Amino acid sequence: MSLKTWLRAGATAVLSLALSTTFAVAQGHGHGHDKHDRDDDDNRGHGRGHGHDHDRYSDHDRDQIRGWYRAHYSSLPPGLAKRDRLPPGLERQLVVRGTLPPGLQKKMQPCPPDLERMLPPPPPNYEHVVIGGNLVLLNRANFQIADVFHLEIN
Repeated sequence: MSLKTWLRAGATAVLSLALSTTFAVAQGHGHGHDKHDRDDDDNRGHGRGHGHDHDRYSDHDRDQIRGWYRAHYSSLPPGLAKRDRLPPGLERQLVVRGTLPPGLQKKMQPCPPDLERMLPPPPPNYEHVVIGGNLVLLNRANFQIADVFHLEIN
């Protein structure tokens, strides 16, 4: 075979391999995004309502939390009162999928029992805690933050 024939065969093989991997990724069989990917600021709670694997606060949960906060605004427990708000620099440290810094670990308060009853049970090793006017879904073992809900009346 001549050199031109070998080059054509090689170029055809490379091109067909490149196109086949492109089609596989486009069909969802590669390493592209799928329907289970979540963005950090996606608060829609698709399919994660009561009774499901609940690692974020769904829209329904957030509505329940807002309603509870409005109803109890005049007699808020420690951690939720206006005087317990975090300074902006500390509040920026409450990052979803981040780790709770030791300084904020000291400011944790338990979630009020009547609010806790309104929420779906947290996943294993997680708990609902209050930190400076924020309801936080927190991993007790490694202090990783699963979700944060800032409480205030708009």
